[in-house]
Amino acid sequence: MRTAYTSTSDRTEDRYPSRGGRSAAIRERQDPVVYAKKDEDSPIAPTLVRRYKKLGFLLLKGVFSAEEVTAFQAESDRLRRDPGIQASGETITELGSGDVRSVFKVHAISPVFSKLASDTRMAGMAQYLLGDQVYIHQSRLNYKSGFRGKEFYWHSDFETWHVEDGMPRMRALSMSIILTENTDNNGPLMLIPRSHKHYVVCEGETPENHFKASLKKQEYGVPSDDCLSQMAKAGGIVVAKGKPGSMIIFDCNILHGSNGNISPYPRSNVFIVYNALSNRVGAPFCDKPPRPEYICSRACIEPITPLKPEKLNE
Repeated sequence: MRTAYTSTSDRTEDRYPSRGGRSAAIRERQDPVVYAKKDEDSPIAPTLVRRYKKLGFLLLKGVFSAEEVTAFQAESDRLRRDPGIQASGETITELGSGDVRSVFKVHAISPVFSKLASDTRMAGMAQYLLGDQVYIHQSRLNYKSGFRGKEFYWHSDFETWHVEDGMPRMRALSMSIILTENTDNNGPLMLIPRSHKHYVVCEGETPENHFKASLKKQEYGVPSDDCLSQMAKAGGIVVAKGKPGSMIIFDCNILHGSNGNISPYPRSNVFIVYNALSNRVGAPFCDKPPRPEYICSRACIEPITPLKPEKLNE
């Protein structure tokens, strides 16, 4: 067990400054994308590793079986409907409708998702790509209800994790398991390929207790229209569609977002964020207190020791 730093005096060098009165800008990434050693056995095909390094994301089909997906769906429904979880303050609801938008810390409150977070198909791959022991920086269920599910605006996770959580370097990634079919129509994840190779400096100041508003609708820590246009022109936009049981892996710095869902078909995914143990969070790179533990693991960081990773088919 390791305890992360929390005082500003312990803060490391800020290699990726953003907000704080700075002008919008696009900077070169200073960190690798894949940290694995060249002679290390890969849990996935080398062509997939190269694709991840180049594009910043992968979509792997059929990673989890129908039986596993059924168990994940049942647990997801249970958590979303649990009155105690809804009242915990760690569940985010939609503006207007009050529908559940996100349930956080699912690896800690659910035995099913705790087991999933340690699964060799996820934790083992994260450990390989990040070249280090890993721990869970954040976990959540994202729901986008039919008819009224709101959008998640374009952003880089790392920009927020760096500024508001104190994550020093780009040595983290997200893994999203698709629980209900993600189609063109129900607000699937959208990504800008190759945008992970640049760091987009965002404008504005970080408001007090920003997390309370940003988890419902993010207005700070988002790229300018001009920066987004440049990134999209260079990389295009990819829609991550998939059947239940598919997995999306994406680098912590890739620009991504999703449209609102006005279709009748809800969308739900479970996200596990892995961070390298050597990259554990310190003091935030802003003048605000750290975000709560349910959003960012800080007080108790436990490394995961996965079983030997299984080979996944391309």
